[in-house]
Amino acid sequence: MDVIIKIAQLLVSLSILIVLHELGHFTLARIFKVRVEKFYLFFDAGFALFRKKIGDTEYGIGWLPLGGYVKISGMIDESMDLEQMKQPPQPYEFRTKKAWQRLLIMLGGVIVNFLLALLIYILVFFKWGEEYVPVESMVYGYSFEQEFKELGLENGDKILSLDGEKVDRWLSIHHDIVVNETRVIQVEREGVIMDIQVPEGMTSKLLKLEYVMEPRVPCEVDDMQADSKMAIAGIELNDRIIGVNGEPIFFYDEFKDRTRKEANTTFDLTILRGSDTLQIAATTDENGLFGFKRKIYLDYFETIVVRYSLLQSIPAGINRGFEITGSYLKQLKMLFKPETKAYEELGGFIKIGSIFSSTWNWERFWNMTAFLSIILAIMNVLPIPALDGGHVMFLLFEMITGRKPGDKFMEYAQIVGMVLLLSLLLYANLNDIIGLFKN
Repeated sequence: MDVIIKIAQLLVSLSILIVLHELGHFTLARIFKVRVEKFYLFFDAGFALFRKKIGDTEYGIGWLPLGGYVKISGMIDESMDLEQMKQPPQPYEFRTKKAWQRLLIMLGGVIVNFLLALLIYILVFFKWGEEYVPVESMVYGYSFEQEFKELGLENGDKILSLDGEKVDRWLSIHHDIVVNETRVIQVEREGVIMDIQVPEGMTSKLLKLEYVMEPRVPCEVDDMQADSKMAIAGIELNDRIIGVNGEPIFFYDEFKDRTRKEANTTFDLTILRGSDTLQIAATTDENGLFGFKRKIYLDYFETIVVRYSLLQSIPAGINRGFEITGSYLKQLKMLFKPETKAYEELGGFIKIGSIFSSTWNWERFWNMTAFLSIILAIMNVLPIPALDGGHVMFLLFEMITGRKPGDKFMEYAQIVGMVLLLSLLLYANLNDIIGLFKN
């Protein structure tokens, strides 16, 4: 059921974004009196699930959910309708319009996607506000995975700043270190402030990690199955584990370090239950687990919810949109740095679908839709033939030089672009499949 919900959210989100993207092209084409022959959600290779002609335009839904398109009269696009281009130019065709008008038509989808993202962020701030735990509340510091420890960080460190920029949200620390290629992490360790240097070459290693750190908290039982090893041993909900085999512990990471990967092993656990201290022997299963869910930082630290009026949500939403755009551009730039090996993390539909919640959460759905809208805008404006950005590149060349690329050149460029895009699509989705097998 979780997978079905994620797939449903992905399809709904992409459908909204594709329709509005193509509507941007369609609207500007009609403003400049250019005929639009087709307007399709998804591709109709061979056949369509639905089609209806209204006026000069055939509206439809294709069966292949890899995007959508509008077929504009008088231009070489993915339809590769070369016969039309052999006919004398007509006043309602794209090729007869001024270069600046054709440029706006080509940018219509990108403009709509970017403005849509800003609008969604504004409405999300207005409807739900912003919820977070202040970094000042992380009084126990953080626990880190091995890759962060290799940098010199230790469990309990409080991260204060990255390259001199104060840390505001702990959830963005990993992202900022990787994307901004942080060189100095300032931490507080047992009351002493020190700088941790991040050596070159760490980006590729950190990029592959999904979870590298979390707020440090005590080890307290939040939930467990009735037949779990802990339940059988007599441990109860809200019990706090304060010792393992006679060694005192306080934090969950200490408990994990002393018991992990020890399959079918009995440990003598010291339990604090209310004001009572108990000694209980519990055995791990064949995977080295006790079978319990522990409390997380949200159970210990107060969450702050910032509410925005409509006027306040406008600058907040616009700022969020530009922040996400800047971040994604930096991530895209990393693809062209071989040393980062960022191309290995390129994902397709499975990876995109995984970012949605396993339950239908409207706040998360709209945040993800806004994020995908920005990605769609940026990807479409890349100067690759067959994308909007490729057409824009050739139109700018025409406006600067006064010379229009020939139809034969545009035909070959379109074919090269389509092969490139299909190869990229195949590679990204193969990465997803390989990742599934690895996991």
